[in-house]
Amino acid sequence: HVQLVESGGGSVQFGGSLRLSCQASGYSFSSSCMAWARQASGKEREGVAVIDNDLSTEYADSVMGRFTISKDFAKNTLYPQMNSLKHEDTAMYYCVAKLPFECYVDSSGTDFDNWGQGTQVTVSS
Repeated sequence: HVQLVESGGGSVQFGGSLRLSCQASGYSFSSSCMAWARQASGKEREGVAVIDNDLSTEYADSVMGRFTISKDFAKNTLYPQMNSLKHEDTAMYYCVAKLPFECYVDSSGTDFDNWGQGTQVTVSS
C-alpha cells in the first residue's frame, strides 16, 4: 500500500530556510502527481506546491519564489526547499500523492488520495 513518511520539520527563525523530506513507497513514484499541503491552526488545509509526472510544477501565490518542490528518483523522495520563511508559513505540512491526472495546487489540499502523517514547521521571531 502507499506510504508517505515526512521528516525534517522543526522550529526555524523568521527569514530562515528549511528542507522537508517525504519518503514514498508502495506505488510508482515516477508516474505520480505529488504535492505538499499544509494546515495552520484553525485554518483549512491548503495546497502549497505540486509536481507532476513530467516534472512540471505549480505553486500557491503565498509561496511563489520562496519554495521549490523537487523529486529525487534515486531515493523515491519528495522535497520542498523552503526559503525566506514567514510566520504565516507556520503549519503542519503534509506530503500528498495521486495519479498523474488533474495535478493542480489548488486541489492538493483536499482532493489527493494519499497523505502522510505530517511534520510541524514553526517559524519564530
